[in-house]
Amino acid sequence: MFTVILWMLTGMLAGYFLRRWRMNWLGHAVSLLIWLLLFLLGIEVGANGELMRSLPTLGAEAGLLATGGTLGSVVAAWALWKMISRKAKEHPDNIQREKGNIWHALRGSGIIVGFFIIGVCAGLFNWIPKMLMTGEVSFYALCALMGYVGMSISHNPETLRSFRSLNPRLAWLPVLTIIGTWAGSVVVSLALSHRNLTDCLAVGSGFGYYSLSSIFITEYRGAELGTIALLANIVRELITLLCAPFLVRWFGRLAPIAAGGATTADTTLPVIAQTSGQDLVIVSIFHGFLVDLSVPFLVTLWCSV
Repeated sequence: MFTVILWMLTGMLAGYFLRRWRMNWLGHAVSLLIWLLLFLLGIEVGANGELMRSLPTLGAEAGLLATGGTLGSVVAAWALWKMISRKAKEHPDNIQREKGNIWHALRGSGIIVGFFIIGVCAGLFNWIPKMLMTGEVSFYALCALMGYVGMSISHNPETLRSFRSLNPRLAWLPVLTIIGTWAGSVVVSLALSHRNLTDCLAVGSGFGYYSLSSIFITEYRGAELGTIALLANIVRELITLLCAPFLVRWFGRLAPIAAGGATTADTTLPVIAQTSGQDLVIVSIFHGFLVDLSVPFLVTLWCSV
C-alpha cells in the first residue's frame, strides 16, 4: 500500500509542476487503467479453479454477507453526510455531480462489468498468456493509475482550496464504517442460522481486504469459512467499483468511501475520486489506511471469541 501511495504522491508532484499545461487526457487515462485493472481482476478470479468451483455453494452466503456489511457501512456514512451537509453548503460542482444523468452512470458501470466478465472468461478458458496471470502486471497498472490520479488532483487549482474546507467530523468515517459493517453482518447472521454470529462478524471485518482476511479466517476457522471470506470481500470491492455513482446519488458522497472499506487508499481510490470528488481523496486515503490497519486485529478478535 505504501508503494502505491508513493506513486500517487509522485504524480501529485508532477501535476503541480505541470499545472500550466492543459492535460485533458488525464481523465481518459484513468478510465482506461480502471478498465484494465478490472479485466486483470477478472482473469485472477476466472483462473482460480477452487474459487470458481465454490461459487455455486458458497457464493450466496458470501453475497449476503458482502451486501449486508456494505449496506450497513453505507447507511452509517449517509447519516454522517446528512449531519455535515446541514451545516455546510455543497459546492456547486458537487451538487451537479450528484444530480448527473443516471444513464451516464449506468453506462460507466456497464463498461466496468463488461471488462470484468471478459477477464473472468479469459482466465477460465486460458485465453491469455501466463504472464498476465501474475500479480506483477496488476501492480504496475495500479501504480500507473495512482500516478495519473495524483496528477489529476494537483493539476486542478481548486483542489487545495477544497482540502482546506473539509469538515473535521469526517475523521469519524472509519469508525462508522466498522460499526456499520458489523451491524449489517449481525442482521445477515439472522438469516444464516447455521453460521455463528462471530463467523459473520469475522468475515465482515475483512472490509474488502480479501487476501489477508481469508488467510486469517482459514487459519482459525477452516477453509470453508476462509473461502466465504475471500468471496465476500471480493464482492464488496466489486460493489464499490461498479456501484459508486449510484451510491453517491442515493447515499451521499461519503458512501463509496464507506463501501470500499480497507481498499479506499489504493484499488478503489480512482473510482472514488471520479464519483465522490477529488476534495475527498485525502479522506479516502485516511479512511483506507485506518480500516486497513484494523483488519488483522478485528478478524483475529472475532475468530478467537
